[in-house]
Amino acid sequence: MIREFIYKYYIDPIRYGQPYNIVDTLTYALVLIVAIYLIYRWLSASKIVRVDGTFVVATLPFVVLGGLSRVVQDTGMLTSAWQFLLVTPLIYFVLFFFTVCALVASAQLQKAGIVGDYVPLYSGTGIAACIAVGGLLAWFGMGNGIISARVFAAIMGMTLVATVAVYAAMRYLLRWKYVVDPVYLALISGQMLDASATSYGIELHPVSYQEVHVVGSNLIELSGTAFVMFPLKLAVLFPGIWILQRYRGESPEALWHLILLAMITVGLAPGVRDMVRMVLYV
Repeated sequence: MIREFIYKYYIDPIRYGQPYNIVDTLTYALVLIVAIYLIYRWLSASKIVRVDGTFVVATLPFVVLGGLSRVVQDTGMLTSAWQFLLVTPLIYFVLFFFTVCALVASAQLQKAGIVGDYVPLYSGTGIAACIAVGGLLAWFGMGNGIISARVFAAIMGMTLVATVAVYAAMRYLLRWKYVVDPVYLALISGQMLDASATSYGIELHPVSYQEVHVVGSNLIELSGTAFVMFPLKLAVLFPGIWILQRYRGESPEALWHLILLAMITVGLAPGVRDMVRMVLYV
């Protein structure tokens, strides 16, 4: 009974690329919450680096790397069982290990006086990895004769317009001056990229893509359009940012920034993945 349950709700969706179900979605959400707390406790106890806005921005290349790495599995370049390391949830552990190694190494080099600041080396490691994986995907695209600049421009254009509109509403209509903070801008743009890529892929792309997340897929089915992703994101962003700012000074700085980083990740990483998939038609 337990074996069948595990295979049905956890293993088979990974093995066969099935959409998420309510069981694995809730499980991964719980794991994320626990992981944030454990990371917070570890960073607070070890005092490796100060977890602040600079740390969040420096970590963004690793978030992008997660989205790019996921596409490597989508292309079918990997045919062995190793490919499942690039599928949710295993890819989160792989990227977490790589990110922690880069962070600890950079921080230790700063402590030893070899580098003046850990941030350029830490962030640069993520950027270099993104360039390497991006180059591999570009090589795959050229080999298959498909790298659509038109799709890239369309999705990025939608993202830019949506981001500017949301920012303007928050900054000038609601007068939330704090949204000029780069971490909030990263949150807004990451979520708008996810909404733009999903909407474009389902409604406008020649290849028939589908939404695999439980909430999104059900809303799309009920509304009859993938553009419902935009109001869904807004329904989360506006109260989410207000609550974050409300409790910014009342919660530990490190924990607050880690929660924000997690919110950025769940929008930016899948957004990057979906956009690159569509550019490569995979």
